[in-house]
Amino acid sequence: MWCVSYISYIFLIIDIYFLEMSATSHGSFMYFAFGSNLLRERLQLKNPSASFVSTGRLKDYKLNFGLWEEHVENSWHGGVATIESCQGEEVWGVVWTLSNENLPTLDKQEGVSQGNYSPLEVSVETDQGVKQCRTYQMNNFHACPPSPQYKEVVCMGAAQNGLPKEYLERLQAIQTNNYSGPSILDQIRATTSSLELTEQTHINITSS
Repeated sequence: MWCVSYISYIFLIIDIYFLEMSATSHGSFMYFAFGSNLLRERLQLKNPSASFVSTGRLKDYKLNFGLWEEHVENSWHGGVATIESCQGEEVWGVVWTLSNENLPTLDKQEGVSQGNYSPLEVSVETDQGVKQCRTYQMNNFHACPPSPQYKEVVCMGAAQNGLPKEYLERLQAIQTNNYSGPSILDQIRATTSSLELTEQTHINITSS
């Protein structure tokens, strides 16, 4: 009798587990982007479920560019964005909603398992009210200028989503390391060109 009850209990736990997993896989979360993921095409390279919610402002933080180790090689060939607590400052960005299925891919992009960044929950002010969002903060920060390609993607994303003009001008004034060579920007351009070609083909077929 005890054995039967124990087995029933085990099956109940298994059922609850799969229900929770199912709910998680179909849920979503909000993410505050302030670096290269400001640009929709960059974020959707690995996180296709990303959908625009609003622009937003994170108060009492400032934007910085650097690396989690000195002179470490990375796919952007220079410093990347992070946020740092700073009273009276503000960081503008974009609030995206993503499927929970993309949480592992976003964490991987941010190097969470390698200790490059840590996830952080922040309160972001938007036109739709305050949003509780996931974002990421660099560990062991070492200041380092970004590559021109990284800066370009950040500025493209800021312009694409209509961040304040004064903030965009601040981004455009950031000094770079003058790197010239291949980067993730090439992937973004290739993907964008491919999508534009697909869309144009669809329009031509529809109109014919």
